[in-house]
Amino acid sequence: MIRFIIVVIILLGYLVLLIPVLGIEWIIGKFNPRARDISSLRMVQGVFKLMLKITGVNLIVKGEDNVPDEAVLFIGNHRSFFDILITYSRCKDLTGYVAKKEMEKVPLLSTWMKRLYCLFLDRTSPKEGLKTILQAIDYVKNGISICIFPEGTRNKGEELSMLDFKDGALKIAEKTGCAIIPMSLNNTSEIFENHFPRITKTTVVLEYGTPIYPKELDKETRKHLGDYCQNIIQDTINTNAALIQS
Repeated sequence: MIRFIIVVIILLGYLVLLIPVLGIEWIIGKFNPRARDISSLRMVQGVFKLMLKITGVNLIVKGEDNVPDEAVLFIGNHRSFFDILITYSRCKDLTGYVAKKEMEKVPLLSTWMKRLYCLFLDRTSPKEGLKTILQAIDYVKNGISICIFPEGTRNKGEELSMLDFKDGALKIAEKTGCAIIPMSLNNTSEIFENHFPRITKTTVVLEYGTPIYPKELDKETRKHLGDYCQNIIQDTINTNAALIQS
């Protein structure tokens, strides 16, 4: 329970104490938008890394050299709020996450999310959902990676299970030609969700898969791209389960 309280204090303290920084970065952005964006990225990553350190997570990372130095579409399985902290803290360059529309209503947090090119997906409106995907496509074309969890929500089922992938998310790669980087996450719900409201020390595995370029796949595979990507992630989390048990 103490870890949970400390993590909450760190998050709230960051959001409140750095309000003046938003103004400073706005000024910087008038002269050098890239410097502003990288500054925001590194600050948020620093806070996330501190929060993860407080949790006592033993993070095993595999395949990070599979991520090319270009804008990509990150996709992964999703079981915990900490999936965002773990993956975002390792982004090499600008990356916007696709979050649920409700997050846009959270004061200060949504301000920082927008600053970092995050997008808010309205899952109840296909029209608004399409607008979000089109904005994500535009970001990728401008060199900003996108991360999305194609299950559409946190999976609260068995540890090695996955919800069906939503194919619409993969249109970002199909329309831009960027690589899809599958991210496989093991045991993240053991950090918090399985022990709510306590945060516990545990081992987590994050593996980045080989880049998938949709245009290089055969027609039949492209037709079922969601299933193809999901099977790759499923196989990886099944394999990495042994690392948790050892």
